[in-house]
Amino acid sequence: MTSADERFMRHALALGRRGAGSTWPNPSVGAVVVRETPEGPLVVGTGWTQPGGRPHAEPVALEEAGLAAVGATLYVTLEPCSHRTIRGGTPCVEHTILSGIARVVSAMDDPNPQIAGLGHALLRSSGVRVSTGVLGADAARDLRGHVLRVTQGRPAVTLKLARTADGYAGGAGGRRIAVSCPEASRWVHLERARHDAIMLGIGSVLADDPMLNVRLPGLNHLSPVRVVLDGRLQLDAGLALVRTAGEIPVWVIAAEDAPKDGETALVAAGVEVMRVPRDRAGRIDLTEALRLLALRGITRVYAEGGPSVAEALAEQGLADEIVLSVAPHMLGEEGIPAVRPGLAAAIADAARYRLAEAFAVGQDRFERYERIA
Repeated sequence: MTSADERFMRHALALGRRGAGSTWPNPSVGAVVVRETPEGPLVVGTGWTQPGGRPHAEPVALEEAGLAAVGATLYVTLEPCSHRTIRGGTPCVEHTILSGIARVVSAMDDPNPQIAGLGHALLRSSGVRVSTGVLGADAARDLRGHVLRVTQGRPAVTLKLARTADGYAGGAGGRRIAVSCPEASRWVHLERARHDAIMLGIGSVLADDPMLNVRLPGLNHLSPVRVVLDGRLQLDAGLALVRTAGEIPVWVIAAEDAPKDGETALVAAGVEVMRVPRDRAGRIDLTEALRLLALRGITRVYAEGGPSVAEALAEQGLADEIVLSVAPHMLGEEGIPAVRPGLAAAIADAARYRLAEAFAVGQDRFERYERIA
């Protein structure tokens, strides 16, 4: 890896992050076309995976480069695809070969069994020089949802919890309290826009009646699918989620034995109801719920489900990233603890999670933990 390779791959990674949350079921990939000139390397084309997953990053960047791609280098954050799908379209390997690209630098092999090194092999067999593994750890982190979906059959899960300075997420009896400062709340909305789905439990829905959309100027259209874990199908047709199901998708995951009485009204309102088995504790089987979401194309889940869902995800090893925020004010009375024993044990276990970063947003302090691979 040369310093130039690293520099242009960082550019490609930054481009790929622009599509996060809007490209599922495909990963959000970034691509940069660089041509050598007497004055030094020149970027002649850039691209990232477009909303809905197509076109892919490579054809976007190559189209922008045009004839300048001949003899140039293509930097891409994931191995170019080499297969045709039922959605049609020309594979990125074919686009790349026909463009006249002389060298491809990719961050990582695609673990998708349909590709899994075939794209790189086809490029080499066509005379294209290929270098792999440039900033591969960074790419694997950005594309974790895609990697998990094609290797483990589930999306990546980011668990987010906010708490007061004395450790509470809610007031006594589930009473809703204002925890985050305005700046932190806006940060959370931006994180929502970067994920395919928001997931929470029915308890939080009944207590807060949330919209769970993205309320940032110019980003409303990036509101993700809203997923409710509702074992007994308690979701009421009068709640905000149901009333707006025609505008932003709402998926309810219920237990197989949940009453069917309320399902008709929910479906009539535009809510999609899906069912999974219960686990040994009688709760919705979270592993099966996540597998179901992966089958629907979801790669990145933002879990804002409150302490109960957070505890279950941590105990079952299903949280890939944990984001905890602390507000400076105190509740000052008994309430609902935000971090329960299972989650506390998980983040304290150095063999399971590492503190990736600590930062402040407004008055609130954040800690982000990453699962250790």
